[in-house]
Amino acid sequence: MMSKHNYNPMQLRGSLPPQPSTKRFAFNHTGYEPMEETSSIERRDFLKCLGAASAAAVLASCTPRTTAVGPHGVGRVQLVYQDWRTDWFPAMAQHMLEIFHEANPNIRVFYTPDPANLYERMLADFQSGSAPDVLAGCCDFFPSWAQQGYLLDLRPFAEADLDRETLSDWDTAQVQAFFTKDGTQFALPKYHGALALYYNKDLFDAHGVPYPDGGWNHDDYLEAMKRLTHDRDGDGKIDQWGSMLDISWERIQVHVNGWGGHFVDPQDASRSWMARPEALNAMRWIFDRMWEDHFMASLLDVHNLETRQAFIQGYVAMVEDGSWALKDILERADFRIGVAPFPAGPSRKVTLATTDGFGIYAGTRYPEAAWELLKFLVSKEYGRAMAQAHFLQPARISLIEEWITFIQSEYPKQTQDLDLQAFAEGHIEGYSVVAEIFDNMAEARRLAKAAWQRIFTLGRDTVDDMVAVSARIELAQNANH
Repeated sequence: MMSKHNYNPMQLRGSLPPQPSTKRFAFNHTGYEPMEETSSIERRDFLKCLGAASAAAVLASCTPRTTAVGPHGVGRVQLVYQDWRTDWFPAMAQHMLEIFHEANPNIRVFYTPDPANLYERMLADFQSGSAPDVLAGCCDFFPSWAQQGYLLDLRPFAEADLDRETLSDWDTAQVQAFFTKDGTQFALPKYHGALALYYNKDLFDAHGVPYPDGGWNHDDYLEAMKRLTHDRDGDGKIDQWGSMLDISWERIQVHVNGWGGHFVDPQDASRSWMARPEALNAMRWIFDRMWEDHFMASLLDVHNLETRQAFIQGYVAMVEDGSWALKDILERADFRIGVAPFPAGPSRKVTLATTDGFGIYAGTRYPEAAWELLKFLVSKEYGRAMAQAHFLQPARISLIEEWITFIQSEYPKQTQDLDLQAFAEGHIEGYSVVAEIFDNMAEARRLAKAAWQRIFTLGRDTVDDMVAVSARIELAQNANH
């Protein structure tokens, strides 16, 4: 159990020995086998029932049937927990919640999947007061919810309950990303998605290109892209590209960081550094690969396929993608797969650590009970379950060896020479970076996304247009003061 012991989110990482799994679950290639009884319910329906009836009526009319009410009857605290809706996740979550219920008989948790159009729908739910008690979030939208006051400050709870061992198990960069400028701690780590370079060994061998390794820089990366870009059917058009990246905030930012730049002034989150030479040079490098020499595929080149699918289907020889894509690639690729650490930039070596975390709605009626659930969600037990179900790279470094074992056990042939440690290298060696966040992230996100679609996806604008976009983003920050 976590206990108070000098809580300090800024302390250095530490590595703990792997802990053996104490529970085994029914598992198949798509996740956990569905359970016969669940507590899943659409959040809006559940909350509607809560507003219209007593707790007893809610249990009778809104929840799935259970085998028994239990000794605590309908007096239990009821929480709504919202998380991913991907095919493998709900059954796993339901199984783990049964374990939580056994240990916490006074708390009943109802799982609900993320809504479609998550960002927009959640803003409406926050504003209407119908948001779930505990929720998962990530990327650039999660801190924007915190900036708008929708997420509970977890720091008082963390100071009371988190020990040094727990803190040292997490990536410092990831933990620090869950603080706002005013010191509010709005989340704790869910998993540690890390960016690496996947490559198709069959294509590398066919074209006589050496495999990437941890010593690669962007010059090596570019040379390999050039040698792996081809017109396979001789129609005068490229149909095999060297590489591809997702055009999104963090995926572009990691290149900018490698050039020694930033999107956001590290000392002042109201100031944009997107128009500084380092940032512009990194974005020009990406643009030139896509629209000048065509060594990197654009979204249009691969018929709007996401990065992992373009790789699986053989359109690209390499792809910048994360450990979250590993299971899909191992399951579906019909070629030999390699993984290498992300190539170093001209200025520094970096890789992305995702900011997927768990938070608590600021308007929850039961913050203490919600905290008990959140502690369970960030526990080794829950992290181990996600690692086993879909190979999610654990947020806790002490679970990495178990994670690797899960992958190798299920895919022994595909992982025979696969360097899975490449995903954990940034965490272990301390060069991970996380999404940089403006004070007014919602507006920065909107402006950048629109500009990048015109520049990188459509090729209609140039990177020089980011100078004006940067100024508009900074103006939007200052409008809040």
